[in-house]
Amino acid sequence: MQISTDDRDDVLLRRAARGDEDAFTCLYKRHQAALYRYALRMTGSVWSAEEIVQEVFMTLIREPRKYNSERGAVGAFLFGITRNRVLKHLERRPREFSIEDVGLNTPYYREPVDPVTPAVWAEQRERVAQIRDAVLSLPEEFREAVVLCELEELSYEEAARLSSCPIGTIRSRLHRGRALLLAKLELLRQTPRRATANG
Repeated sequence: MQISTDDRDDVLLRRAARGDEDAFTCLYKRHQAALYRYALRMTGSVWSAEEIVQEVFMTLIREPRKYNSERGAVGAFLFGITRNRVLKHLERRPREFSIEDVGLNTPYYREPVDPVTPAVWAEQRERVAQIRDAVLSLPEEFREAVVLCELEELSYEEAARLSSCPIGTIRSRLHRGRALLLAKLELLRQTPRRATANG
């Protein structure tokens, strides 16, 4: 049977559970990128994000009957598994994890080559890395609210549903997360810049 881009996720999941590899591949392609972005932004590690997403889809293929259509869409189910895996990963990580350990030497994101001059590109890259480090340094509940609402651009309702908490809690966490993030970025802005070749 041929896969249509209009096939619903629950239909694809039933077919995948019966061994249809094309249906599973289609589900993977539909949801992998969003799950990976979330895991990457929450863990700050390419390796961890890839591992988490792989575990999520292995769970889906091993135990497709865990999905219950009455409790929501397949995408929300996959996000729930991803979130649980991320939280377990963060619990196992040492508490002393510092921003210094998360420097530019760690391959968080694969950034595209920018056609501007190397100096401008290096400065932009440093700024982006500082913002990512600031997001990663937020406490988990605030980081999750910022990732879901600001970076993934979900509504308060969607973020609250995915985080299993009231909308008011998401708003409060987002407000606090934004305030902490702005404070951290302000501190970075006030830090004297490194000496350049000109100065």
